[in-house]
Amino acid sequence: MSNFPVKRMLVSIHDVSPRFEVEIDQLLELLAARLGGPNLAMLVVPDHWNSAPIAADKSFQAKLRGWSDMGIEMFVHGWSHRDESAHDAAIASFKAKHMTAGEGEFLGLAYDRALPRMIDGKKLVEDIIGKPSVGFIAPAWLYGDGALQALNEAGFTIAEDHMKVWNPQTGERLTRGPVITWASRSKARITSSLAFAALARNALRPTRNVRLAVHPGDAHVPALLGSISQTLTSLLPGRAISRYADLQAPGHAAV
Repeated sequence: MSNFPVKRMLVSIHDVSPRFEVEIDQLLELLAARLGGPNLAMLVVPDHWNSAPIAADKSFQAKLRGWSDMGIEMFVHGWSHRDESAHDAAIASFKAKHMTAGEGEFLGLAYDRALPRMIDGKKLVEDIIGKPSVGFIAPAWLYGDGALQALNEAGFTIAEDHMKVWNPQTGERLTRGPVITWASRSKARITSSLAFAALARNALRPTRNVRLAVHPGDAHVPALLGSISQTLTSLLPGRAISRYADLQAPGHAAV
């Protein structure tokens, strides 16, 4: 008989960068109160939009180490979080335009450009926290063919997109299902993300593993903060607050 819980909740804070330090502190306080402690993951951007380098910020490095020592899982979240690629393919162009505000950094990168960013980001984060990073999650959850090829060689064993978590080394799917997230960059995005979260609170209740992701912009919109709290209140009962690493534990069945 498996000792692992039937249902899990995985929570993450995206875009962890000195640029958003105040917002990250606010979101961490909100989530920790709901989760009974810092039981979540952080997605670290080494140099957000090439203008907020963690390598030059000793104070923020100390915060990252402290958060990691508290048990927060640390993912590498791209390098700059900025999409500077030209997208010729129709599907990639659509994703770049409609699924993110110029932040799908790894959607158009060729393998030989994606791999160094992954390796450099991994080294930076791991040197700061003094332990291995948990994995890699592309900005906006968008991966091109080059990024998918580079993931394996970079040595990451956990990656995530909108619909699943998987092991790039083996191709094993660790869990599936949509991540619940919110968007703050326009009134229309706010409205649609509030509606999706309300739907997800009911639709995803039977699922085994639920993922919830918040972003710094959420901290500026009271309606989004309220929705985040309501979603946790609705979906947490009967679930174990878990780590992404738990998805790779012996006996865990992917669903």
